[in-house]
Amino acid sequence: MPDISYCEFANGLPLKNVDRIHHDTVHGFAVHDDNELFGRLILEINQAGLNWTLILKKEAGFRRAYDGFEVGRIALYGDSDRLRLLADAGIVRNRRKIEAIIHNAGVVMALKQKHGSFKAWLDGHHPLELPSWIKLFKTTFRFTGPEIVNEWLMSTGYIEGAHKPGCPVYKRVIASRPMWLMR
Repeated sequence: MPDISYCEFANGLPLKNVDRIHHDTVHGFAVHDDNELFGRLILEINQAGLNWTLILKKEAGFRRAYDGFEVGRIALYGDSDRLRLLADAGIVRNRRKIEAIIHNAGVVMALKQKHGSFKAWLDGHHPLELPSWIKLFKTTFRFTGPEIVNEWLMSTGYIEGAHKPGCPVYKRVIASRPMWLMR
């Protein structure tokens, strides 16, 4: 069976399916809020080695466990928060991923202090080619390999490829003015 795109896969699902909802309302749309940008990174880090549908089904659990993705709060997490997260069945309980997320929150806070926002730091590096983005993320953050960076960049509208031009959602993504249009 040939590989199909995410658009072909999602558009073949019922409207209330988590993959379909994500595809139709989130994936590839421009993101302007630092907490949401970081929340997407949390989800991508946790997806590594797992099924994306599982992560989408646990998204509410991640949002709850990580204080609504408020990066400033996550950056302050201590040992009791680490233990709480490791015991939370509503999320992926992987020590390396949890440690990376907390560390990365601290990095984002430092970037915000220096650049005004996480988004401003990202925008200041745009447009980079994917290998340069991967190198930048690898030297800046933890647990951000090539697949995580690629999917995160597509998901947040920094690089093209989240939707095929024939996809019914494509025009709405374009209307959100993703960064890849700003070359």
